[in-house]
Amino acid sequence: MLPSKVVRHKAGRFVPVLLAGLILAACSGQGPQQTSNVNIQGPATGRSDYYLQQVQQSSDDSKTDWQLLAIRALLKEGKYPQANDQISQLPQQLSAVQQQELQLLRAQMQIGQQDFGGAQQTLGQVKTDGLSQDQQVRYYALQIAAAQNRPSLALLRAYIAQEPLLQGADHQSNIDATWQALTQMTQDQLNSLVINANENTLQGWLDLLNTWHTNSQDPQMLKAAIKDWQTRYPQNPGAKTLPTQLSQVQNFTKASTSTIALLLPLNGQAQVFANAIQKGFNDAKNGVLTAPAPQPAPAATAATDANGQPSAQQPGDANAQQPADANAAANAVVSPAMAGNMPPQTEQPQPAAQPATTAAQPDSNAQVKVYDTSSQPIAQVMQQAQQDGATIVVGPLLKNDVESVVNSQTPLNVLALNEPEQIQNHPNICYFALSPEDEARDAAHHIYEQGKRQPLLLVPRSSYGDRVSKAFAQEWQKLGGSTVLQQRFGGVSELKQGINSGAGIALSGTPLTVEQPQSAAVAVAGLTIPAPQTTPPAPTTDASGGSVDAVYIVASQDELQLIKPMIAMRTSSRNNIALYASSRSAQAGAGPDFRLEMDGLQFSDIPLLSGNNTGLMQQAAKSFNNDYSLVRLYAMGIDAWTLANHFNQMRQVPGFAIDGNTGKLSADTDCVINRKLAWNQYRQGQIVPVQ
Repeated sequence: MLPSKVVRHKAGRFVPVLLAGLILAACSGQGPQQTSNVNIQGPATGRSDYYLQQVQQSSDDSKTDWQLLAIRALLKEGKYPQANDQISQLPQQLSAVQQQELQLLRAQMQIGQQDFGGAQQTLGQVKTDGLSQDQQVRYYALQIAAAQNRPSLALLRAYIAQEPLLQGADHQSNIDATWQALTQMTQDQLNSLVINANENTLQGWLDLLNTWHTNSQDPQMLKAAIKDWQTRYPQNPGAKTLPTQLSQVQNFTKASTSTIALLLPLNGQAQVFANAIQKGFNDAKNGVLTAPAPQPAPAATAATDANGQPSAQQPGDANAQQPADANAAANAVVSPAMAGNMPPQTEQPQPAAQPATTAAQPDSNAQVKVYDTSSQPIAQVMQQAQQDGATIVVGPLLKNDVESVVNSQTPLNVLALNEPEQIQNHPNICYFALSPEDEARDAAHHIYEQGKRQPLLLVPRSSYGDRVSKAFAQEWQKLGGSTVLQQRFGGVSELKQGINSGAGIALSGTPLTVEQPQSAAVAVAGLTIPAPQTTPPAPTTDASGGSVDAVYIVASQDELQLIKPMIAMRTSSRNNIALYASSRSAQAGAGPDFRLEMDGLQFSDIPLLSGNNTGLMQQAAKSFNNDYSLVRLYAMGIDAWTLANHFNQMRQVPGFAIDGNTGKLSADTDCVINRKLAWNQYRQGQIVPVQ
């Protein structure tokens, strides 16, 4: 009996083991019949070599999924040829999920290869209903990248659709980018917007934009208006998380200007320029800008030395020192103006509309202390100003001193009167300069806004010409323009040889290749799309004169008198090619013959020398013996006073602008003060504003 009981007991224990084995066998038998457990709809954090290894080791349905992950990693690493090889090796038959992922990858590759139109077409084939949250984030990021940061209704909708899918820093970046796209839209774009009745979020954003436009010049009113908007649109993502620029407004407090330290070189080569700036600064502070009744005014002028820098000698000042060389002048002066000592014109330019905001604040109680930066190291000057209780510093003027102040980590607010080679963003520093680069960038905007798309630059064969060309081309490409052509010329003697030989100037040139300051990679909401590593094609000469529709000329008056007829020698009078010039070519004393010869040509200058305030213009011209180079610096001093009194507005309030004497002044995100200049035109022997 005992043995049989023992057997039955063992058999009873064996049955559960047998059943478990059968179940495991059944489960393992189902393995090959299951779909891949690789998740191609989620994040891909591995490197391409790992995924490629998995491709080699897989022989079931998961192989295709590993290939798709490998392609994704290769694109992230900028390895476009390898990614393209893997795409070509994918099987013809893909599941719906795999096909959607492949479309996203193809769009990503097209964006990396600068085929933005192709990417938009590819994304149009994607069905968003079947995408995971991670894929939706990538889908909208690709849409945003394909838009090339150019504001449009489609771009706004992509940002709005992406916002609920993001968290943390990516969410704030989305809010900031939405606001940036809104503020960059032109008035024509805004007027033509047609939105659906159910687009409540977009309507809220547009109302916020209108609130900002209405109140941007008054920080206190803007604060109250933003709070009211948040109450009216409590569910708008921007109401819950304000754009960074607008959140700064909520913490706005006016900068103290009780004690202003004015840092200028009061001795040496730059003294004459410092004196002009100081006079403008003091006249604005003391309220002595009230000019007599307007009289016939001298025309705007601009004079430079051979290198495009102002002359250092003030007319009538025998003791003023000339710069030792062009480099010294470039470091000392931040004006593209040309020093002229010619008698003023008798014709009065037609005055433009008076600015809505007065650029000077008279009769201030602020205490101004002037420090000589030429007598001791700039570090000691800054330390002394801080010990003296300065609440804001205006200056220094010399570029190397500005760089020293920027690197000093000073706690004082600083309105530097020049720009360092590399702009650094500090919350307490703004940069205000009158540079040829400023004028070139403004010219790019003006020409682009007039509908021209194929510009040719005629610039001196010098470092000055290099600076102007680079600044113009970079700004032109930012605006969405194509490659800029450039042609260099020598001095007056070389131009005379050309006109005597009848050669003229053909409207052709060499494509100007410039490096954009921003990275070539596109990064949106965590999705980074590096550009492929390719060798740019060698520049070639474009001799198709008919393709040029605008010529920007940077020349002295004597050079321009030769250049314009030389262009006419090679260009049919029927060609509607617009001619533009910098202020370098506008000088006092140009008679009616010159103005008739220049008929149709447009040129830029600061508002003070463009008829905006003819009384003040006459007053300043008289003070400086008609040396308009110094008049420009005098205007800079006036505007420096105004900017110092609106320092925090320029630094913190987006859209804040001042109608100044050196231009319409606004600040970018690094608080570099941008100047929109006035544009005039020669017309039938007169100088009139460009409408």
